[in-house]
Amino acid sequence: MKEEVLQSKVALVDEIKGKIENSHSIVLVNYRGLNVEEVTELRAKYREAGVDYKVYKNTMMRRAFEELGHEEIGEFLKGPSAIAFGTEDPVSPAKITADFAKDHEALEIKAGFMDGAVMDQKAIEDLAKLPSKEELIGKFLGGLNSPLQGMVNVMNGNLKGFVVALNAIAEKKKEEETA
Repeated sequence: MKEEVLQSKVALVDEIKGKIENSHSIVLVNYRGLNVEEVTELRAKYREAGVDYKVYKNTMMRRAFEELGHEEIGEFLKGPSAIAFGTEDPVSPAKITADFAKDHEALEIKAGFMDGAVMDQKAIEDLAKLPSKEELIGKFLGGLNSPLQGMVNVMNGNLKGFVVALNAIAEKKKEEETA
């Protein structure tokens, strides 16, 4: 029986390690004080953004981080803890958590993890202020489009002027022929 329990714990730690390694960013939260409806709402927002939100035992998360060489996050693994794994957009877990915490004071941001570094609550809140991947792509494409649009407008203006000039010449020739 003990061997089975040990194997299940090892498997759980391996699962957590896999999620950590495959995430662009991670946010640890204290969810104490949220009711079932609020937790369900938070999970739905995470799911919609492609963020994996889980509640694991602190000892299992601590062990996974330690095995990956990130023991320093252990100081934040006290009390009720949930973890949000951002596998698609590095900003999404921080943005969703910070926005949700504004309206639900019971949700507390503990820490985060990104690019091998532990981030405190302030760093997570700063990360949440960054534009999302989609917003950045939109701004980039808008920046590319702007000069092209300007060039098209100039060409259209020149073309329009050319057509007006040709039309004026044609009108003048018509007048000269009729005169």
